Amino acid sequence: MKKFGLIGYPIATSGSPALFRAGYGGRYSYDLIEEPDFATAFDRFVAGYDGINVTAPFKIDAFRKADIRTGICTRTGAANLLLKTDNGIMADNTDYAGIVLSVMDALLPDGGYGFYKAHGTDFSTIPGLLRGIYGHRPKALVAGCGGAGRAAAAAAAEMGYETVLANRTEDKAARICGDMPEYGFSTAPLHDFPDLVKSCALVIYTIPERIPEIDLTGADCYAGKGKIILEANYKTPSFGKLETGIMEQAGCRYVTGRRWLLYQALTGFSIFTGETPDFEKMSSGV
Repeated sequence: MKKFGLIGYPIATSGSPALFRAGYGGRYSYDLIEEPDFATAFDRFVAGYDGINVTAPFKIDAFRKADIRTGICTRTGAANLLLKTDNGIMADNTDYAGIVLSVMDALLPDGGYGFYKAHGTDFSTIPGLLRGIYGHRPKALVAGCGGAGRAAAAAAAEMGYETVLANRTEDKAARICGDMPEYGFSTAPLHDFPDLVKSCALVIYTIPERIPEIDLTGADCYAGKGKIILEANYKTPSFGKLETGIMEQAGCRYVTGRRWLLYQALTGFSIFTGETPDFEKMSSGV
């Protein structure tokens, strides 16, 4: 039986094993490989697994260790999936697809899965779709510039958003600008977060904790046609009931990190096995 798993630290409460079991009905093995040291976790993968998902803090380490990298993985410089192939270990980044399909959840009547069934991971029609919805090129804010933030920045730009990066250390945001000059990113101080939320149609929040600047209580922060807040953290979300209630009143769509997790799992598990997992059963477990 093929064996798959997840490496990262800490990951004891990860939802990935439950998603994998639901998607394939237990036909494949999926383990947590919880190690504080990347080299140790990677050695365990090489010794006993066909493929692994990768989460914080190892996404950039995984990218560097691979023999082969997909295009999006190369552009972002981070990997959340490693797979053994005949030509070596391949790195991919399904965070990217997870972000795009999560945004489609908010924008399309059939949601992200409807888009996936119709187009797979061909996202080339989305910039035109956004122009039709907004009537202009919308702006996006990516808060946090770790491995997930890199994927979020590339996804937002390739969907057609004018993308601003904000991080607690601004040099990290500037480094992404330098690593991916083709996207024309700009940077902003994280303390400008409230004003940036007001001016952006899409906010992708990848910081693993709540920051003081997130205390937005005015509905004007969330007003605007088609405004979306997408959060990466599905375990301890930074946007609480107060903020999400105000968002709803203002017409802003909040997309939880569980949708991001679900969609990156859908695409990643398909890469592992060559089989599309049962999305409905996976969804019921999220």
